[in-house]
Amino acid sequence: MKKILLIVLLVSSCTKNVDLVVTNANIYTIDNEFSVMKSMAIKDGKIVEVSKQNLDKFYNSEEILNAEGKTILPGLIDSHCHFYGLGEDQLVVDLRETKSFEEIVDRLIAYNEKNNPSILRGRGWDQNDWKIKDFPDNTLLNKFFKEKIVVLERVDGHAYIVNDYALEKAEITNKTKLQGGTVILKSNKPSGVLIDSPMRLIDNILPDKNLIEKTTALQNAEKICFENGLTTVSDAGLGIGTINLIDSLQQNNLLKINIYAMVSVSKKNIDYYKNNGKLKTEKLNVRSFKVYGDGALGSRGAALKEPYSDDPHNHGKLSTSIDDVKYYAKSIKEIGFQMNTHAIGDSTAFILLNEYNKVLSDVSDPRWRIEHSQVIDKKDFNLYNEKVLPSVQPTHATSDMYWAEDRLGERVKGAYAFKDLLKFSKRVALGTDFPVEKVNPFHTFYSSVARKDLSGYPDSGFQMENSLSREETLKGMTIWGAYFNFEENEKGSLESGKIADFILIDRDIMKVDIDLTPETKVLKTYVHGELVYSK
Repeated sequence: MKKILLIVLLVSSCTKNVDLVVTNANIYTIDNEFSVMKSMAIKDGKIVEVSKQNLDKFYNSEEILNAEGKTILPGLIDSHCHFYGLGEDQLVVDLRETKSFEEIVDRLIAYNEKNNPSILRGRGWDQNDWKIKDFPDNTLLNKFFKEKIVVLERVDGHAYIVNDYALEKAEITNKTKLQGGTVILKSNKPSGVLIDSPMRLIDNILPDKNLIEKTTALQNAEKICFENGLTTVSDAGLGIGTINLIDSLQQNNLLKINIYAMVSVSKKNIDYYKNNGKLKTEKLNVRSFKVYGDGALGSRGAALKEPYSDDPHNHGKLSTSIDDVKYYAKSIKEIGFQMNTHAIGDSTAFILLNEYNKVLSDVSDPRWRIEHSQVIDKKDFNLYNEKVLPSVQPTHATSDMYWAEDRLGERVKGAYAFKDLLKFSKRVALGTDFPVEKVNPFHTFYSSVARKDLSGYPDSGFQMENSLSREETLKGMTIWGAYFNFEENEKGSLESGKIADFILIDRDIMKVDIDLTPETKVLKTYVHGELVYSK
């Protein structure tokens, strides 16, 4: 009896108290060996130990998560998205999957009759999905909405359709010209379609959201992200006011998601962070600027070296002048921030790659990013390296593949070239660009590996020579994403000492038939060891 008591006392004295023990799991740690473990102990929001044996015998915890053999992954990172924009989109008319402009107008009329907003906003239209693929004009909008501002944002965020009432309020005429964009005319009058920079004139007449609306938008976006297994999001372009609101909400535990905030570039914003420095808290990281290089391929605003194959008089346009690119690069380097520039077209990419490499010649570890890196001249891939990194969105490839060749011709072979980019950069970060694409990261996984859309098209995959392996893809959604954010020592893998961000899913995406991966369900999401979502 004394011996039994002694053994019990010895065992209990050897065990340590923790907050959570995960047992009977299939844990992809994403460590250097890509180890698969069985159990994990967590305390104070960090991982204490990960093991191939169940740790409930060695740690005391009131909470035990028995995974019952299911798969656990590090919390997923969306390396390029519009988190706040996703929240805003929950408050406007959803125009996705419309098949004509007439259908859009029908949705607007129904929404207006039900809600009667002071300003009617919608997002998600894509003329490439319509039978008539040309941009529409605003005739129908003017017929039904004569004295209410109507603003309809294209799915990629690079074009508006607005009514004449909005044009009048914004003082947009046939003589309006802005660097980096176009007011499309019809019969020498504005048609209502605005590409890139003229959109700002419309934005200037729209009222700013109040604090409650902004907070609601952020919290709505967080809920959607947690349901999809995202624990860190890199928001590609935020104003200082929104960043400060995020910080306040996080500090008061009203927002729990981790955010890597890219500051929307301006000389004023650069000066602000020159004076205030980087901001790093437990869940917020501000050390980068988002620069806008050009527009989108779908609206023919991306800047190409040669004209569009289906629009021979159009090269697209730079959103930021070359002089401003040079100014921003020099200024951002001087304050030690990261420069992350939107580049869809091969001309834009070429300009940025050369400027980056020149400016960074004496910087050891800048990790400057080319966001999208969508269309690259075959001769320019070697300009990527471990200083200049590509951030890509696999679902763009499977969304655009139906019409990309029409836009690009033979140049499509240098588009969505993830494997080619990886050869030179050694890492790629993966995201969705949501709400341009759907939030679901398992769609990203499927598009990256199988190069198919959700209908399973094409059977053999789209330009499979540039598909990534399952391991490369998962790294791009975890540890490489963390690296791009200078956070690889704190997250992106499940290892002792790192933050306990992880998810439990209903299937092993590394082993199941690849065509089954898009339907993966997130069962639980943990952020800093706290359960924030459970199905």
